[in-house]
Amino acid sequence: MTEPCYDIAHLGHVEIYTDRFEQSLDFFTRVYGLKLSAQDGDSAWLRAWDDYEFHSLKLTRAATTGVGHIAYRAASPEALDRRVKAIEASGYKTHGWVEGDLGHGRAFRFEDPFGHVFEIYYDTNRYVAEAADRAALKNTASAFTGAAPRRLDHVNLLAADVTEFRRFMETCLGSRVTEMIQLDNGRIGGCWFTINNKTYDLACTEEHGGGNARLHHVTYATDQREDILRAADIFLQNGVHIETGPHKHAIQGTFFLYVWEPAGNRVELANAGARLILAPDWEPVIWTEAERRKGQAWGLKTIETFHTHGTPPVAAKE
Repeated sequence: MTEPCYDIAHLGHVEIYTDRFEQSLDFFTRVYGLKLSAQDGDSAWLRAWDDYEFHSLKLTRAATTGVGHIAYRAASPEALDRRVKAIEASGYKTHGWVEGDLGHGRAFRFEDPFGHVFEIYYDTNRYVAEAADRAALKNTASAFTGAAPRRLDHVNLLAADVTEFRRFMETCLGSRVTEMIQLDNGRIGGCWFTINNKTYDLACTEEHGGGNARLHHVTYATDQREDILRAADIFLQNGVHIETGPHKHAIQGTFFLYVWEPAGNRVELANAGARLILAPDWEPVIWTEAERRKGQAWGLKTIETFHTHGTPPVAAKE
């Protein structure tokens, strides 16, 4: 692409499957600090305290774990139509139009080559806080509790061929690559994508477990690094498995903390500071395999489970 495409406004929400629905819901509300917008027998619609939409996370009861779908909001009804035409002409698998959800209107669903389901929509339901949840400051969407993430930030998916996934993101969503890992064997080990001026809203890293359509993690952003340090104590107090961090990523420079929610899905808290991608002619930053072996920004080595753990888990080979 020679010109940035801004048909897509932002990452809207992510659906996560859990086979421990009650425990996962307790984690995301009481411990992690998301707000419950609605609930029925199968799903809960959740949002961070400054997400403007009805929900940014849909937690769905299932027999497994992993990601149900990833949703982006289009920049306008016209932009939605343009993207749908581009997706239909791309040759990638399409599911067609669905009537929508509690949080938004009709949406067009499609699929990447590895089984992840995406949707794009425009009509949305904005969250309106009730009196008990109203923020003291009128320029924020609601009060906060728990670890108190501010907004949905990004999702990381796993794919057997990151190069092919890159084609999918550029073709279907008009995404740009901001940073990437070039492996010694010639493959791309990971790509970080943006559809606006954020440094990234979706990452795809190489699948090492032999699974399909798997989730690596979903991430919410905090106001500052100190929020993540406080969250580490909150997770410790509540018996949450802290996988790695707090620390700073080399790629994207994000301050991070990774935990596993009760069903085993990986969840991150992150703070990118003030870093934005403002250059319209930005060239992707390329990291070599040798550089990645050095670990994170301040020398923390990447632990093995970060390369092997994804959801749903892959059955062991006999």
